[in-house]
Amino acid sequence: MHNGSLMSNSLFSWQVSSSGVFELKVHSFNTAQRICRRHRDCHIFFRICLKHSEDVIHAEPPCTFGTGHTNVIRADQTSISSSAPIRIPFHFKWPVNNILFINTNVRQGIIIVMLLYHSCIHVLIQDLPLLQGTFSLIIEAWNAEIPTEYTDNQNNLVSRLATRRRLAIGEDWSQDVHFGEQSELRYSYHAFCDEYYFGDSCAEYCRPRDDALGHYTCDVEGNKQCLEGWKGNYCSDPICSADCSARHGYCEAPGDCKCRMGWQGPSCNECVRYPGCLHGTCVQPWQCDCKEGWGGLFCDQDLNYCTNHRPCANGATCTNTGQGSYTCNCRPGYGGTNCELETNECDSNPCKNGGSCNDLENDYSCTCPQGFYGKNCEIIAMTCADGPCFNGGTCMEMLTGGYTCHCPPTYTGSNCEKKLDRCSNSPCLNGGECLDLGQSVLCRCHSGFTGANCQFNIDDCALAPCQNAGTCQDGVDDYTCSCTLGYAGKNCSLRSDACGRGASAQPCQNGGTCFTHFTGPVCQCPPGFMGPSCEFTLQPSFHPAPRLTNKPSSTALTASCVLALLALGLATGIVVLRRRRLSGRKQLNDTAVFNDLKMGINRFPSEREAFMAASSLFKISNSDPRLSMASLASLRPTDDRMGRGLGGERHSFSPGQDYLWRGDSGAGLR
Repeated sequence: MHNGSLMSNSLFSWQVSSSGVFELKVHSFNTAQRICRRHRDCHIFFRICLKHSEDVIHAEPPCTFGTGHTNVIRADQTSISSSAPIRIPFHFKWPVNNILFINTNVRQGIIIVMLLYHSCIHVLIQDLPLLQGTFSLIIEAWNAEIPTEYTDNQNNLVSRLATRRRLAIGEDWSQDVHFGEQSELRYSYHAFCDEYYFGDSCAEYCRPRDDALGHYTCDVEGNKQCLEGWKGNYCSDPICSADCSARHGYCEAPGDCKCRMGWQGPSCNECVRYPGCLHGTCVQPWQCDCKEGWGGLFCDQDLNYCTNHRPCANGATCTNTGQGSYTCNCRPGYGGTNCELETNECDSNPCKNGGSCNDLENDYSCTCPQGFYGKNCEIIAMTCADGPCFNGGTCMEMLTGGYTCHCPPTYTGSNCEKKLDRCSNSPCLNGGECLDLGQSVLCRCHSGFTGANCQFNIDDCALAPCQNAGTCQDGVDDYTCSCTLGYAGKNCSLRSDACGRGASAQPCQNGGTCFTHFTGPVCQCPPGFMGPSCEFTLQPSFHPAPRLTNKPSSTALTASCVLALLALGLATGIVVLRRRRLSGRKQLNDTAVFNDLKMGINRFPSEREAFMAASSLFKISNSDPRLSMASLASLRPTDDRMGRGLGGERHSFSPGQDYLWRGDSGAGLR
């Protein structure tokens, strides 16, 4: 079997629903000479054959996508045209999306493709580049009186065109022309879906309807669009009313709400009670849960005894206790189960200590003997002579009998018998200890707090403990210093060794001298070197500048004096710095704790201000008199008096300027 041929036997069939039409028009067929030798022998018709995409197109059957022909045209000229299109109906998925399965054999370089055509699935042995939704088209012109007999004699074949084309469903007519050795064929073609078929392959069937089988229209892609009030895959399910219970209700038409068995109500959310249930409720269908005061199988027995029988007399309050029981709460002066008995309040002997009882209407009174008082003569009428007040309390006689005690500040109670605890309400804050001194309380505060109630936190930053511009943050009995760059320690009093004396790698190269600064290491370069780390070598030119004269001027002498003074000041500064460094090392050796420099706060709002501060401390000049700015002008790469630092900034050089380099962020000018 050659590449691109169709296997004769299909593996299996799968019925699909697709329907469309392929149409082709032959506009003109021109030849360089007469088509037929004799007029009576000239009966021309055109036959087309549609096949799946082939690498090498074969005109032999089968025409897997279909075949068709025009009517016979009598012609004796060199030009023939046919206005009627050739129609080839198809009922398979158009080959735009006809690749269902691809299995690639890498070793043999063969691709097996499942191809759908004529409502069946077949197998192709096909190269992958051909599978782009294309099809093979064969157009033949035959000279025969009957189209079905054209294959009997191949000598009747006038012309044959075999080509491969790509066509999408629904596109406009595609115009094409074919030039043979002595002929020209102009034709056009297109494909479209039948009614109710949609999609790129005419495989989406959708027929608008509004009947028992569905209620929908179709969009341009063949998708069903449900009419208002319907839902579901086929728009056959009505949409019930908005408040209809989805669990207990249903509908047969849009907007309806019919209840399922056991449920009732407009929204089908009320259960149906057991038949005959009078005074009961339900949670599920066919239940009968009796309401309060009712009982029995059908909740028809009245259990509200108080309402129905009113058993309590003399204004008593009746309370139902369930199952036909009740209780009566009697008014004063009455008793019994139903409060039917009138009682004497003195029968219970309420008066104590020999008091006599007097029966009143719904009440009583007690006449107390000497030395007692109260409702029931229960209070002993002591006098101040009995000394009833304790702990130094002062006793005073009452006009109505009895006495009262005025207690000292530390005691309370009717007889001053209770000691007053002034610390019970926790007056001391922040964990302070409360001491009761009798007349007042004293708060003993924890370290870090002060005030009468220990309510104030002592400001530990008041004495400015942070040195060298460090920022102080108050805590509880403590403070924290945020040191500036170059300083460390509890109070920022320790100088950081920015030059890394103890490290193996020194920041200054080529013999440069390192100075410690709070912004980082500062390198003084020896003659012939420059850069943040003295890493750049200068090759100075000793030609004099054009404006310089051979005679020394007063300005040159002044500059020389200034340079000499600067060199002397620099030497003095180096001696002082080395002494401070030795002192700083001693301090560093005495302590093992440093602030993390990442926690330091840069007090300069910008890098430029920090750099300017550095330049105010150190002034480093080139000590080589040969490297004057006039000779440095010959080193400029592009512009006059321009240089570039490591950070990419361009700086203007002027004669007589000093240069200060920082080891961490490039060069600067002062």
